[in-house]
Amino acid sequence: MTEREEIQELRKEIQIHNHKYYILDQPEISDYEFDLKLKRLEELERLHPELYDEYSPTVRVGGSVTKNFENKNHPNRMYSLDNAYSYEELETWYRRCLNTIKDETGREQIEISCELKYDGASINLIYENGKLSSAITRGDGFQGDVVTANIKTVRTVPLELREDFPASFEIRGEVILEKSEFERINSERSNLGLATYMNPRNTASGSLKLQDSGEVAKRKLTCLPYAVAGENLPFKTQIEVLESLAAFGFKIPDHYRSCKNLNEVQDFIAYWAERKNNLPFEIDGIVLKVNALEDQELLGATSKSPRWALAYKFESENAITRLVDVVYQVGRTGAITPVAQLEPVLLAGTIVKRASLHNKDQIDKLGLCFNDRVYVEKGGEIIPKIVAVVSGESERNERVNFIEHCPECETPLSRIEGEAQHYCPNTEYCPPQIKGRIQHFISRNAMDIDGLGSETVSQLVDEGLINRIEDLYQLKAEELIVLDRMAQKSVENLLEGVSKSKNQPFAKVLFGIGIRHVGQTVAKTLAKEFKSIDQLSQATLDELVAINEIGPRIAESVLSFFALEPNQITIERLKQEGLNFEVIQNDQAQKKQLFEGKSIVVSGVFSNFSRSELKQLIEELGGKNVSSISSKTDLLIAGDQMGPAKKKKAEALNIPMLSEIDLENKLKELSDQS
Repeated sequence: MTEREEIQELRKEIQIHNHKYYILDQPEISDYEFDLKLKRLEELERLHPELYDEYSPTVRVGGSVTKNFENKNHPNRMYSLDNAYSYEELETWYRRCLNTIKDETGREQIEISCELKYDGASINLIYENGKLSSAITRGDGFQGDVVTANIKTVRTVPLELREDFPASFEIRGEVILEKSEFERINSERSNLGLATYMNPRNTASGSLKLQDSGEVAKRKLTCLPYAVAGENLPFKTQIEVLESLAAFGFKIPDHYRSCKNLNEVQDFIAYWAERKNNLPFEIDGIVLKVNALEDQELLGATSKSPRWALAYKFESENAITRLVDVVYQVGRTGAITPVAQLEPVLLAGTIVKRASLHNKDQIDKLGLCFNDRVYVEKGGEIIPKIVAVVSGESERNERVNFIEHCPECETPLSRIEGEAQHYCPNTEYCPPQIKGRIQHFISRNAMDIDGLGSETVSQLVDEGLINRIEDLYQLKAEELIVLDRMAQKSVENLLEGVSKSKNQPFAKVLFGIGIRHVGQTVAKTLAKEFKSIDQLSQATLDELVAINEIGPRIAESVLSFFALEPNQITIERLKQEGLNFEVIQNDQAQKKQLFEGKSIVVSGVFSNFSRSELKQLIEELGGKNVSSISSKTDLLIAGDQMGPAKKKKAEALNIPMLSEIDLENKLKELSDQS
């Protein structure tokens, strides 16, 4: 056998043993024998660098160094899940799903897949032709950091899929540390005199961002897949997805179940609530999904989360500690947030020293006094909060009274009628608001200006170089180079980032200027509806609230923003700098506004379109997707198996209906015109 042939043979053999050991838990050879084979392969590959293969088993041992992790968009968005903390909330979600499916299809029953909610770090694995091409952390759901080299060291992630896989798709999973491995790492660190880690979840997340993949390999991370994403995938149900992932070569826990009714779902939750501590890894709840993928598509998603899935969270852990002090933070919009300073206490694996008190009403409701012993709980096991004061204390100290003046600029606070939050109205000269607005403006989801971090922003404000967002575009190299920590390259990067930001689309600019209550999704909606800042600034309250997803609070906030002269000045100056304050459309796109201004309901099953494709198409052609039929609905696109109730309602309201064939004919006409 030649050395080339030996390399190929060893690669195949080691991959087989890897699968049997890490996935099937059925080792056929000893660890010693396995290590000998791996070392022989490493030796041969060093002798033959021309035979390098990025999918060789030897990449599992790591060795590459990544100093800066590239940021990359997810091909398909990674949603977060809505949470439920009681059976009442669970039942509400279940009934809502069931009623929608009944309305759409006439069926009166749905199955729910129940899975454990792993407590780790979410990852998106992208496979091309059965080979792992990249791994991206969840990030904000739209984009994350590329950690492919580190993920390749995780032995439960197949570098090559085993059988009957789609040509191109994504696999979503959770990277975890099993309890035994976490204890081993901490024991090792303790023996070396190093600080120990607080919990497996944070350790797993931090491990993915280690610069040395060799160090990642030593931590023996595990990846548990739970979903797929992509176009034209062959799966029919979530249970089929899980079973297929196992066939592809992934490690799949045995603890999942398809439930035919709500009682079975509750039984599954109750079973694992009692037994969660017996698992080799940590879980913080149960994930519930409508099992049929076709039904998932019918249910769709909100701007934040899918309607077809829910995370049932187990009861939160709590601890008792003492309230030391209350400090007050000022946000970019002037919102005042009280923060409790606590005696450090261990809670759900982390040391808690601070807890949000939200607002004055919450402080008054709790009746807080300084030095009180208080119950602290993690809301959803993430954000610490004070839930109660320990009763029966013999002595009470000074009451916690909400402040009346801004802690930064001493301006008397104001409170908008109907809102719980207090605000500092000194928007122009309150330092935290100035810095917060600028930091928001330059953030990734807004203007995405490289070379500017929070420390640099603070420095520029403190030095008097910027006071408003438009001042960024007046910065000059000669005034930057003399500042501390500002080398020539740093200055060049900053100015280049500022210049490039002028190319950002209108929706991002609108989000960046910081209108209260206008987040990314609302900014996109407003930009699409009004097309320019001038049109938006002239909109009335009625025109704003008539838009889907725009309520009175957002509408009033928009009107208030444009009524203020300083904001008008900012917009005019940014216009002069060349920022995009209108939606740019080419002539061809303008011709294709088939559904301009129309509210459209999509119902039923389609042969040549997925529901997501249809909804995207409607938006591209100027329409607005709405979920239910009403007198304001302009059009119903009707597929097969449409619910009889929905059809009957559309007919009663004389709403025009468009079949899939009719739609395709109209699209063909548009194509011929262009």
